[in-house]
Amino acid sequence: MLAIVERRHNMKYCSKITGNGPDAFAFLGDPDTNFIIIFNNDAPPALAELCVLHEPAELMDDVQVGDTMVIADMPFTVSAVGSEANATLRGLGHCTLDFKGGSEAERPGCIMLEGDEVVTANDIVAGATIEIY
Repeated sequence: MLAIVERRHNMKYCSKITGNGPDAFAFLGDPDTNFIIIFNNDAPPALAELCVLHEPAELMDDVQVGDTMVIADMPFTVSAVGSEANATLRGLGHCTLDFKGGSEAERPGCIMLEGDEVVTANDIVAGATIEIY
């Protein structure tokens, strides 16, 4: 119980996934790409086709290297944050979540994640959450 209270106290972001576009998982699982793109559920239709959609949420503090991101109850460590990722996550709920890890963000709007879990399309479903601590 203390761990849950501690986690909530340090929460930077929490949003519920509402759905996904038909091509949202096109890059997931491929060792050369292995990412998803997230966006608030009011994304323009052309972009929504490529995105995991979620409820708008407030980013309470910038995402930083060493933070923990929990996606559908699977924990990952933030290993790099692109120069635009905090601004786009804060303003549009938008960024790329890249599961390849590494100390350099591949794109300005990218958050690189490292962890032992393997995320699949079956994990990222409506009702699951995206949390950052």
